[in-house]
Amino acid sequence: MLQPLRTIFNAADYPNLMVGLDMADDAAVYKLNEEQAIVTTTDFFPPVVDDPYDFGAIAAANALSDIYAMGADPLFAINLVAFPDNLAGDILREVLRGGAEMVAQAGAVVVGGHSVNDKEPKYGLAVTGIIHPDKVKAKGGARPGDILLLTKPLGVGVITTALKAQKTNEAHVATAVASMKQLNKQAARAAERANANGMTDITGFGLLGHAHEMADQAGVDFHFSLDKLPFLPGAIDYGKMGTFPGGKGNNNVFFEPHVTFAEGVSLVMQDMLWTPETSGGLLAAVPPENVSIYQAHCETAVVVGEVVAGNGRVWVNQ
Repeated sequence: MLQPLRTIFNAADYPNLMVGLDMADDAAVYKLNEEQAIVTTTDFFPPVVDDPYDFGAIAAANALSDIYAMGADPLFAINLVAFPDNLAGDILREVLRGGAEMVAQAGAVVVGGHSVNDKEPKYGLAVTGIIHPDKVKAKGGARPGDILLLTKPLGVGVITTALKAQKTNEAHVATAVASMKQLNKQAARAAERANANGMTDITGFGLLGHAHEMADQAGVDFHFSLDKLPFLPGAIDYGKMGTFPGGKGNNNVFFEPHVTFAEGVSLVMQDMLWTPETSGGLLAAVPPENVSIYQAHCETAVVVGEVVAGNGRVWVNQ
């Protein structure tokens, strides 16, 4: 039987490893000296949209997001490619162009990569960034009294699933693509200026799964106000149509013991909050006196809840 990596590598043997396997976070952080720490992460997945360029840009933005979720700045990236040999090379070139231009928009550069032949296309990045060791924004930093802010609307999971079923409105897809291609750079800088205590990005575990991770690591509870949660245009309608990705069910099963819905929260809205997101926004826990600072530097950020004393539970109120 294979041993879990965290039992093979003792964190105490690597004193410069600030964030690793002992406490799951969005990226690993390794301290180089008193002024610099390296942040590294990787992410890749199959196409979520039809256009190759948009797919590459979305996958790159999604991978870069883990760097921003730690409060860091990306330096360079390495392409990770799986591609079938029966598809035109022009498609792959567009995927790589979309990724490279998104990395450049982040102020970083693609420096190489690796590819394999695979029946299903996949693309993503391994990204390296840098940060001052004292400015790392770990998941587990939230404190009672903090205000929760979300920087992108929810709903890309149901929209991209509806797209695969050819049930979408073209304008809804365009808005979802624009959201997924939006870098979390501004949101991360706002977190630094507002002295956010904890932060993560909303991706595969959906809002509730990632919120539980933050709350559990901090030893607090999160309370969300359903009427404050933002959704992309058309998203709730697609949810009512039942166009949920398979990951929704997995998140429900895994995280349900840690989540309480207020009476009256419909099953559709519960499912919307279990649904995986792709290249979602940042969820930041910010001291109440600094909320206006955060919103002044990230105009898309909205207040969605608060942090209270607790033990890792997530509450969704009407």
